[in-house]
Amino acid sequence: MTENLAAATHRQETAPGLFVCFEGGDGAGKSTQVRLLAEALESRGSSVVVTRQPGGTPLGARIRELVLHGDHVSARAEALLFAADKAHHVDELIRPALERGQVVVTDRYVDSAITYQGTGRELGRDEITALQHWAVGGLLPDLTIVLDVSPEAGRRRRGDVHDRLESEADDFHAAVRRGYLELAARDPERYLVLDATLSVEHLHAAVVDGVARAQDRR
Repeated sequence: MTENLAAATHRQETAPGLFVCFEGGDGAGKSTQVRLLAEALESRGSSVVVTRQPGGTPLGARIRELVLHGDHVSARAEALLFAADKAHHVDELIRPALERGQVVVTDRYVDSAITYQGTGRELGRDEITALQHWAVGGLLPDLTIVLDVSPEAGRRRRGDVHDRLESEADDFHAAVRRGYLELAARDPERYLVLDATLSVEHLHAAVVDGVARAQDRR
């Protein structure tokens, strides 16, 4: 774990790109804010790579279909499949983009696994954290934006179509929410927690401001 965290610090000091991640419960509005941020950055001349996990590569798309839309997957197998997706995603897409000086904006990253599998599935946050950090070689975002939403509000926003994780009961999603807030509280400089029930415009302005501060810290 120590080596992985050192690797993350080294990347932030040497790689020219910027790595931004959106996290939060299902129905938080991450996709909208990812799109708006990418458009804002591109309008200012940045080269932006928008991706998601799972599913940011052809292999990831197949893993996404298995774990979110396929038949039952045991909890430990689910955690390992998500870790495999991230390992391949980082090697094939994220790290090369950062080395080229691009801005990478991802919808979900390691914190999703830590909260959904470690906390929600009760597999152990420390164990899933170690697995995820090993899978991505210690590569952590410069800024993680958590769109905080209650299980009830998230369910209303999602409507009637649900994948395997979205279909879980509210107590599962409540545990996931607590997991995100606990992670953010441990590292407030790298996290930005926003109330997902605020207007799209208000959230976007706060996101842009947070990204600007992250760029200034580089």
